[in-house]
Amino acid sequence: MGSVAEKARFYLERAAPQLREFDEKEIFNKDEIRSLVTKRSDFEHLVLSPGTKPSDFLSYVQWERSMDRLRAKRCKRLKIRGSNPRPSEARVFGIFERAVMKHPGCIPLWIAYLDFAAEIKATKRWRRVITKAIRMHPRSAVLWTMAGRNAAVHGDMERARAYFLRGCRFCTGEVSLWVEYARCEMEWLARIEAKKSGKGVRRGVNPLEAIKATEGTEIEGDHIALDDSDEDDVVDGDELILPDPDAGEKKKKPVFDAEATRKLEQSPALSGAIPMAIFDIAKKQPFYAAAACEAFFDMFATFGHVSCQSKITQHVLSAMEESFPMSACTASCFIRQPLIGVDINTPEFPKALRESLARLRKAYAEQTEDKKALAGKIVDWASKILEIESLDPAIRMVLEATKKGLEAELGQEKA
Repeated sequence: MGSVAEKARFYLERAAPQLREFDEKEIFNKDEIRSLVTKRSDFEHLVLSPGTKPSDFLSYVQWERSMDRLRAKRCKRLKIRGSNPRPSEARVFGIFERAVMKHPGCIPLWIAYLDFAAEIKATKRWRRVITKAIRMHPRSAVLWTMAGRNAAVHGDMERARAYFLRGCRFCTGEVSLWVEYARCEMEWLARIEAKKSGKGVRRGVNPLEAIKATEGTEIEGDHIALDDSDEDDVVDGDELILPDPDAGEKKKKPVFDAEATRKLEQSPALSGAIPMAIFDIAKKQPFYAAAACEAFFDMFATFGHVSCQSKITQHVLSAMEESFPMSACTASCFIRQPLIGVDINTPEFPKALRESLARLRKAYAEQTEDKKALAGKIVDWASKILEIESLDPAIRMVLEATKKGLEAELGQEKA
């Protein structure tokens, strides 16, 4: 194509049908349309000129989306029907495509593209974009995490595990992806236990059958079936579908027989074996340190409703005590452990808090080298509990006194 002006004119002409619609349906008046064209022309010249930056494309996208929101509001106020948001969405997709081709190394640009596709529920487009992004940035933990979590949210744990497994091969220098993989598995365990107890299962459905349906997929190593197809899996209404003459003779082998059901009920995966295995493999990676273990511990601590949670957190704490016995991170996890999974409004909370405070005194005196770092961690932890409005006054008084004592020691050390 020719000069910047010619390219800008080409892209502006592609938006002409929508502008005619604005004029015919009186969504915008002629002066507003002229202003709109002028602003769009300015953006086109900006993003097509040499030296353009990723922020220029993001500003262009933001303006296009604000214009479409204004169109939607006016159509609602004026009761105008038949105005379709598709042309605006297609234009935004086109801007993002040009942006990532111009700046393929900008990860925030890819993330913005994916966020937009997810927001308008463009599932096939999202998969194609994440495939391109990961191939361009195979060592980006953020992109692998987005891919894995998106698959898990849509109920495809096989694809989610494949994404996380492949990502963990590439991202051995930071702990975030490994923690997110373990979080995904904990969320899966929570859903399984909810189905096992009958929660989240339709009436008339056996909870065990619901678990079978969840477990009925086979994982083939860490292979990822990336979806590059642009075709929709739909059948044309005019297409003649002939019955299979051998359909009555074919009998599918049942996925779960009696033996498989027994193994499912006794599966180590339901007792937290997968999250613990992820942590054990993470111990062999370059990022393994006390802070990385604490990140795992804090994540596992948020799943108090999972039955195997105490077993998993104890597994992490035991590894920390073995590898980093004098670290402030280890002492902090040791102190907070009794309160994990304990509701603040139950009678068990004061007893657990008493145990935590006893551990605090022991750890502060014997089990840590960096008392300043430990005091800072415990002050932050106590502050989060004190923010809860329904906290018992007596417990609040104890925590405030503990917090003040640690803050005073922190002030003395600073002085």
